[in-house]
Amino acid sequence: MIATAPDALDQYLDLYRNHRDTIDAACAAEPLNNMRHAAFAALESIPMRLPGKGDEGYAVTDLNGMFTPDYGININRLPASADVAEAFRCDVPRLSTALAITVNDTPRLTDTTARALPEGVWFGSLRRFAQDHPTRLEQFYGAIAPMKRPEVALNTLLAQDGILLWVGKGVKVDKPLQIVNLLSASTPVMAVRRLLVVMEEDSAATLLCCDHTMDCTNSYLASAVAEISLARGARLNMFDLEESSPLTSRCAGVFVDQHQDSELHLGSATLWCGTTRNDYEVSLNGPGATARLSGLAIGSASSLADVNTRVAHMSAHCTSRQLYKFALPEVSRGSFRGLVYVAPGAKGTDAEQNCRNLLADPGARMHTEPQLEIYCDDVKASHGAATGQLSAEALFYMRQRGIPEAEARNMLMQAFMADVVDTFTMDGLQDRLRHLVEKRLSGAGPEACANCSASCIPTPSA
Repeated sequence: MIATAPDALDQYLDLYRNHRDTIDAACAAEPLNNMRHAAFAALESIPMRLPGKGDEGYAVTDLNGMFTPDYGININRLPASADVAEAFRCDVPRLSTALAITVNDTPRLTDTTARALPEGVWFGSLRRFAQDHPTRLEQFYGAIAPMKRPEVALNTLLAQDGILLWVGKGVKVDKPLQIVNLLSASTPVMAVRRLLVVMEEDSAATLLCCDHTMDCTNSYLASAVAEISLARGARLNMFDLEESSPLTSRCAGVFVDQHQDSELHLGSATLWCGTTRNDYEVSLNGPGATARLSGLAIGSASSLADVNTRVAHMSAHCTSRQLYKFALPEVSRGSFRGLVYVAPGAKGTDAEQNCRNLLADPGARMHTEPQLEIYCDDVKASHGAATGQLSAEALFYMRQRGIPEAEARNMLMQAFMADVVDTFTMDGLQDRLRHLVEKRLSGAGPEACANCSASCIPTPSA
């Protein structure tokens, strides 16, 4: 008889039942608590379970298993112990950005960040904004990410704070904004992170998010949900870089509601990870909306990088582009499942989806599942996926000219990733990302944090 895997949701529902008053009081924000109660009711009344490996859309990732371990959760909102000012200096924050830092799931912002932003921009604590402007927040919080997804409902149940970016009508934020998410604790921890981006009409901003594991001797789980609303004519560039440890699991969902003539670019780079599942759901709900999704993932050892996209063309004359690439060495695994949905009446749709993958060693594995679902005749849509190995001829050619094999392999993989790196159009980020990719493929781990004697991620053995 095969034993049934325990339902990971049960332990979190029990946690909330036993500590409801404590969690609600620690948050003390009516919009967040109202959505928390709605999530709890949904999880209790509607039969839900976190998907396991082999379920629809989860060919390689066991989400239920990811959430099963007994991680600590900061329900009392105790201050995180990491001294950010002294302990952290990442490769990417050297860019000129307005910076916000989250330690586990506790936001930390400075007066310097606020002074760097123009009038009409809020970039700070989601909980604080909910306390000060509850009516304004209720329109967006919990309205975009679907509660029918159990991982979204669970995140909504446990989230007590987060980061809010609100850009007012017509405001153009010239200085890029950056969120650095740190994982650091003395025991295994689950960080419940929430991000809400509201872009009013004709506004524009660039947002960079960086995930970094500081203490890699512990296991971590990052549960992250981002909701993005783009009003008419709004433009948002959002880039996500992950450098986490082999003991870190990440379940991240980005959900976007786009309106007429809005423009979105979502770029992601998984440079180091343990087990990562990234979901991107974009709904083009107004004519002329444009969405561009791009990403790269570099595997190591037995890591797993899983990307799932769904771009829904719900209105006429919308455009979408998707480009994803995976480079998988050793026994690492990758997965890409992408859907382009074209609704009835969405005439003039122009959609392209491409996934290209490189298996650098015989033990690496890649799962690809590109899909088109079209209910309108007047469309232009295409998708493609290809998985191959390093060119033996190219390697031979380079070795004949005195380039060592390891260096030649790295050069070929860098060239393979180049067109994805070029899509990261934020000033200074392309060069920084090229440096990170080059360093990553050379076998070196991320630069150690300042005042830290050990690199977060050990260099893989040859």
